[in-house]
Amino acid sequence: MQSSAGVCESVRVCVCVLCGLPAVGKSTLTHLLCDHLHTLGWRTFLISYDELIPEQAFLLHTPRTGDDDDDEEEEDKEQAGWKQYRQAVLECVEVFLQELNADMPHTHTGGGEVGTGSVCVRFKEAMKKQQILPTLQDTHSRAQRLVLLLDDNFYYQSMRYRVYQLARRRSVGFCEVYLHCPLEVCLHRNRVRGQLLPDDVITEMSNRMEPPNPEKNQWERNSVTVDNTHSVTHTQLQEMLQVISSAIEYPLNPVQDDSEQKEADRQRCACSVLHQVDQVCRRLVSQVMLTARGCRLSAEKMKMLARDLSEEKSGFLQELRAQVLQLLAQDECVCVERVVTMATDTFTRRTHVTMERHGVHS
Repeated sequence: MQSSAGVCESVRVCVCVLCGLPAVGKSTLTHLLCDHLHTLGWRTFLISYDELIPEQAFLLHTPRTGDDDDDEEEEDKEQAGWKQYRQAVLECVEVFLQELNADMPHTHTGGGEVGTGSVCVRFKEAMKKQQILPTLQDTHSRAQRLVLLLDDNFYYQSMRYRVYQLARRRSVGFCEVYLHCPLEVCLHRNRVRGQLLPDDVITEMSNRMEPPNPEKNQWERNSVTVDNTHSVTHTQLQEMLQVISSAIEYPLNPVQDDSEQKEADRQRCACSVLHQVDQVCRRLVSQVMLTARGCRLSAEKMKMLARDLSEEKSGFLQELRAQVLQLLAQDECVCVERVVTMATDTFTRRTHVTMERHGVHS
């Protein structure tokens, strides 16, 4: 990336996250926003995840609806690879923002992990194609406003939160535009444009979608929800421009205390524990079902056993999460390995009780 010393002094920046299901109309909206922002004299940098991340990574990350334990290890590997590509995009964005600031030295290149270097290459190509830095460097004499439009599904809140954290570290603005319409409309549009994704993938993503929630998450307060069942109205467009303008005028400040970071660390630790215990519980449930099948239980009794085991596992994990978070909130040192071992022993005993209740003997 080209050097841009001094540019940040005359450029105000915000990062705008565009989220929604596939075929909801994000790409069309993005270009509409770009056109209107350009008429205001603002610069835009469109960062499309579809164009930066290789197609095979998206093909690997197709949400699965089954519970086949044989696929879990392979799915974990695919998830890890897909997350690396997404992280590489954010690293490229951070380097870009870093290079706009003359006071911050260039410390990393982004996309450095094996297999994700292509993201950095494509990011540079996008910069060159959209003529980002040369245009900014030629406008030192007057203030510039630059909007980074991140175009992706961003269906999990955690995906958007990482972008928020990046914006906060770089002291730039942050906002969200959530585009939605009925699932049936998205499925129809997907078919019309050539069935780019299987229907079940879009349906599963719809089930997992976590829309922005400003009431629950203060960091999402600068967001707008747009219904795109038909087309974006002039009023909706003005609402989006107002949110972007607010983000530009009121950039984020780096956190002065570590309370938010501590909470993020607690959640990360709890998720790690829950993930490992969940994997163990799944295997234990599978073993119980195999044992029950060997006891030649009727189909109806097998169904009832599977239901009870599923409810037992769900309730157990909820209890465990609450216990772990309580310990972490008290600044207790939590040994993940020890907690996983103890949880495994407890759930094993519970499965034995459930087996006996259904007349299954190991």
